[in-house]
Amino acid sequence: MGFSESPHSDHTPSTEPTSAQIRRWRHYLADELAEAAIYQHLADRASGQQGEILHQVAVAEGRHAEHWRRLLGPYADKPGRPSLRASALMFLAKHFGTVFVLALLQRAESRSPYREDPDASEAMAADEAVHEEIIRALATDGRTRLSGNFRAAVFGANDGLVSNLALIMGIGATGVSSSIVMVSGIAGLLAGALSMGAGEFVSVRSQRELLDASRPTQVTLEVAPELDLDANELTLIYRARGMTEEAAEHRAAERLGHFECDCDPSLSFQDAKARAALSRDQNVEYDDPRGSDDNQALGTDLGAAASSFCFFASGAIIPILPYFFGLGGGMALLVGMFLVGLALLFTGGCVGLLSGASPLKRGLRQLAIGYGAAIATYLLGMAFNTTVA
Repeated sequence: MGFSESPHSDHTPSTEPTSAQIRRWRHYLADELAEAAIYQHLADRASGQQGEILHQVAVAEGRHAEHWRRLLGPYADKPGRPSLRASALMFLAKHFGTVFVLALLQRAESRSPYREDPDASEAMAADEAVHEEIIRALATDGRTRLSGNFRAAVFGANDGLVSNLALIMGIGATGVSSSIVMVSGIAGLLAGALSMGAGEFVSVRSQRELLDASRPTQVTLEVAPELDLDANELTLIYRARGMTEEAAEHRAAERLGHFECDCDPSLSFQDAKARAALSRDQNVEYDDPRGSDDNQALGTDLGAAASSFCFFASGAIIPILPYFFGLGGGMALLVGMFLVGLALLFTGGCVGLLSGASPLKRGLRQLAIGYGAAIATYLLGMAFNTTVA
């Protein structure tokens, strides 16, 4: 994989650069060197094609650094310090998973200043745009692997945060004592977590039962010896699974022992669904009698229930923490809102980080939604104020 060379690779400034140019070029040089080191570090940790691609991106960033070093000339001996962003990326690259770093790098590449800087070549600006797409593609697999569990974690934690904060604010606004608010918050935590766990258990168990109902059985092996060869309905099974008539007849002949091979590459299937049907059929009748691929992807019902319970509870406990430490009344509500706000900013920032969007904007969005629900419930509580001592 190659990248375009800068048309300014042999260019040296004809006039003495200004102090502002020197500062800016030194900043660019430091950032390019830092990014080259980050990409190379990720390449060393990766393997196969991904490692090679990251290495090539590191080489391209090194070429960009040479462009600024050449422009700086004698002033290049004192490069500036890398930006806080580049330093943070290097720290994350060394201590955290690749998918988080790639998500941040994708955003950094999309915000390259080279398009507006006349001292940067057009090829360098084009390189940065290409780098963004490269990193987006490399991050796709990691995002896909995280999407299911990450969605469950964010959904569960945010549900606990917002629902329990709204609950205690609504009850607190009615004028009841702090002890009643705390007990209500604990009850909300347990009820919500148990409801989430039970719902996830039923959801996963039901989905597995639906998959089991659609999975081929071993009936073709059990009844094949008794089939009427002149009225062979075995082919109908394979045609129902998506095979062509010719492929179904060949598969039936295999089951009846007329062929020693287990496939005929000359036979084509109508679509990917048919090929998957044959794969499941082979898996069921020869390898794993349960056909466990779907079950592995789905996970266990007890595991999903436990995860949902824990995620919800971890969020729901935050708004009632002030009551555990002796606070009450309006102060407890304010501290609870503050703690929940921090948690919402964090979870929203994580969503933005992995999606390649602005972590701050995603965090503020989560904060606005959570606070909106809580304030609305508080106002309803005030409307039904009971003034209970």
